[in-house]
Amino acid sequence: MGHDDIEIIGKNVKDMYGTYIGKVVGTITDIDGSIQSVGVDCGSQGLQQIPFEQLVVQGDVVIFIPRWRLESQRLLREKSLTLRRLKALIDIVSENDDMKEDAEIIHEKYKSKLADLDETEKQIRAKLESRKAELSEQLKSVKMLVFDAKVQYKSNEISEDMFESVKQQTTELVEHITHEAAEIANVERRIADLNLEVQQVTEPPKKQLQESAVSYLDSSAQESEIESKLPEAPTNEPVTEPSQPTPEEPQKIPETPQEVTQTTSQKKNPESDWLARMEAT
Repeated sequence: MGHDDIEIIGKNVKDMYGTYIGKVVGTITDIDGSIQSVGVDCGSQGLQQIPFEQLVVQGDVVIFIPRWRLESQRLLREKSLTLRRLKALIDIVSENDDMKEDAEIIHEKYKSKLADLDETEKQIRAKLESRKAELSEQLKSVKMLVFDAKVQYKSNEISEDMFESVKQQTTELVEHITHEAAEIANVERRIADLNLEVQQVTEPPKKQLQESAVSYLDSSAQESEIESKLPEAPTNEPVTEPSQPTPEEPQKIPETPQEVTQTTSQKKNPESDWLARMEAT
């Protein structure tokens, strides 16, 4: 029995949120003495063999880490590292075209690695969805338990102190479920962000330009179609029609203006005639 066995055996096992799982009663080791799995007494569930990589010793307690968390963290770490190396390779080739042929082999290697990680990601996503469904069912069971306790309290089957104790215990359990569900959502969001970054790096720039050109041509065609449908604007020059006399009203001929003479003015003014006679005498 190695030194690690002595430190782990007999200690309580709890999950990441503090819930008690069981007690370590023994280990199974490989031929080189390394621990492969740990036997945990889980009470009514019996003896459970847990892989040693899912356990972390912290003082007098052994922390159990869910499988989905380990696998998703490994996926994010490997994919992020592959992406950083791919970016570095692209920068090197852009600075020195002579290394393009040498870098092509490594480039294909990283693309193959990303393809393998995509297959692993599908499996992890399926596990995350399964775990979310399990947490949802657990949350429904907890709510049903609290509701039933309230019915028992209202029917005077249990005391108020007992009902408050049930609420206190279930509140802690609800917090654990909510916390784990939030962590799963955070992991899914990080995976999606990393996939978007990978797509931006691996997608050929020529394809991006073609898609931009196609979208531009489509928008131009739509604008021209809209312009062709618009009515023509009216001109500012008024349209006049020649006026013609109606048959009922014959056209009037204007009279010639009368010439203004001295005689004419005299006829119209008697005072002027009287003055003329006086001057004549």
